[in-house]
Parts: sequence; C-alpha cells; structure tokens
Amino acid sequence: MNNSKTKIGVIGCGGISGAYLGAGKSFPVLEIAAVADLDMNRAKARAEEFGIPRVGSVCDLLEDSDLDIILNLTIPKAHAEIALAALNAGKATYCEKPLSVTREEALSVIRAGRESGLRVGCAPDTFMGGGIQTCRKLIDDGWIGAPIGVTAFMLCHGHESWHHDPDFYYQPGGGPMFDMGPYYLTALVNLLGPVRRVTGSTRITFPERIITAQAKYGQVITVNVPTHVAGIMDFASGVVGTIVTSFDVWAANTPVIEIYGTEGSMTVPDPNGFGGPVRVRRAGDSDWREIPLIRPEAHRGIGLADMAEAMRDNRPHRASSDLSYHVLDIMHAFHDASREDRHIFLESTCDRPAPLPNSLSISAL
Repeated sequence: MNNSKTKIGVIGCGGISGAYLGAGKSFPVLEIAAVADLDMNRAKARAEEFGIPRVGSVCDLLEDSDLDIILNLTIPKAHAEIALAALNAGKATYCEKPLSVTREEALSVIRAGRESGLRVGCAPDTFMGGGIQTCRKLIDDGWIGAPIGVTAFMLCHGHESWHHDPDFYYQPGGGPMFDMGPYYLTALVNLLGPVRRVTGSTRITFPERIITAQAKYGQVITVNVPTHVAGIMDFASGVVGTIVTSFDVWAANTPVIEIYGTEGSMTVPDPNGFGGPVRVRRAGDSDWREIPLIRPEAHRGIGLADMAEAMRDNRPHRASSDLSYHVLDIMHAFHDASREDRHIFLESTCDRPAPLPNSLSISAL
C-alpha cells in the first residue's frame, strides 16, 4: 500500500478555505503543502493559522512539480480558468461548487481532464457524510419501498445582512439555486439517480438589495439573477421531484428534504451538513422514528480525500466531474425552462456515486 501523502496546493484563501485547510490533519491521505491567493497577506494569514509550510503566487503553485492536486477555492466565475490552468500544468484539480458558471466552461474543463488523463473533482461532498449515507442505505435496502416523489426546500432572505461581501450572490453564477442548489441536487442524485427532464419558474422579487453587514453597510446591490426558483424534476428512475430555493423568504416551516416511497416516507437531513437526524415513517407506523447514522458525520474535505485515494486505487471518485456537471446542467435548465416557457430534456447524465463503505480509510476517525 502507498502510504505517502497526496500533496495539495490551495488557490483561494477566502472564507471557505478554513473548512478545508485542516483537512491535512483530518485525512491521512492528504498533505496541504502550499497556499496562494491574489491577496498575499490573506494567504500568509491562512498559512500561519493552519501551519501550511509554503505561500506563493498562483503561478508558483501551478509550476510546483511537488504538488499533486490543485484545490480551487476561488470565486465561481474563476473556477474554470483555474481548473484549466491546473490541468494544463499537469495537476489534478478539485474545486468548490459549482464546477463552473456556464455549461460551456464546465465541459471544457471535463474535456481537458479526459484528454490529459487527470482527475477533476468538485464539491459538494456533504453527500458523503453520515446523514445522507444513512439515507442512501435505507433507500437501497428498501425501507420505504420504491421511491415515488421528493420535495426539497431552501428558503431564506439572502446574505446581505451578514456576509462581508455579498454582491456575487446576486450575479450570474449566484442566486439561491447556484449557491445552495448544488448541495440539494447532489444529495438527490446520490439518493435517487440522475434527472431526465425538468421545468421551472423563476423571479426576482427585490431588484436591489441593501447591505446591512458592517463591512459594506449601506451599499446597494443590483440583482441580476433569479432569487426565487421553483423546479420540477422527472428522474430517470420515475421519481417526480419538487425543489424550491429562495433568497426572498422571511420565514418558512417546510421540510428540508422528504422522500416518499411505496412503503413509507423519509426525512433527509440538511444537505449543507454532514450529519443530522434521519427519520422514517413506514406504512402502519404511528409516528416517525429516528434512525442511527451508519457512520460518523465526516466533514468538508472528504471528497478531496476520496479523490486522492481513488487516484491511487484506480477507481472512480465520488465527487466526480460527471456528477457536478449533471447538477450544473439541472440548475441551468430550471432557469432556461422558466425563460423559454417549456420543459427541458437534459443532455447530461451520470451514475449514482458508489455508497461509502465503512472500511474506506479516508477518515482519520
């Protein structure tokens, strides 16, 4: 067995980087070896905080022959550019969601990865946590019978009240669907398989947003992306799904995800986390019952660690480019369907990721 660590170079040291930079200590296969950011002071601060040995420019990391994977934590509109640069430099790449802002850019990354024989991975990896993995086993084992339908809701009033720089959430590549949809849709594809056809309706309720977070208090954001998105999904398996994502809702009392089967129903925990309660109510039951999780909750970085092990074992990795592109295609299709007043038959598809076995060594737990 190869016990050497896979060396990771991180490009982008913004808010999400903190969730990843401890991964070298949490997953034995990984070593976070270097960080870079357009703001060198921010990169140095992160390196000092997490004990990362090297700080450099983006070019430094791309040219560093010692690195195996570039972890791309830049803003969404830079994802494709950095991914392509990493692949062209002979390095595998794993990026934060989404894979790209546009389908065309995402396909160019996938093609480059295939032509070079290098891996392309993409968040979210929350579907690999104990919560959704437990749901996957329950479905696969027939606890609720054959799945019939699913509902999913992500409802809030946006990020301008707390985020230090919320403008990009209201531009193309943002909005509630592109911000939070990847968590929900990745979980659903993992649980129920790929989607065949969608339709949707969208709107912009508040054309301007006023930032009330302290850093940019009082600044006005012009909204250029739908902020309330309602979608219908026909899964290839026959399941009919509904998803609503919104930055326009002040309060709601809806489930996060519920799956309905021929023999019972299941509540799925928040797909933006790795654990959470799993509940099942089967036909004839008088109440819901909580099901113990089959594995520990895990945390961010598990998808990157899985890809590193998959590279060694010559097997598919779970947070794959095919999965992330299918999710991107679905999100765009909701917007397209609303704009074009029609159903959209998806050209993309993917396999359900393999369930995560308890024997997999990516976790230090």
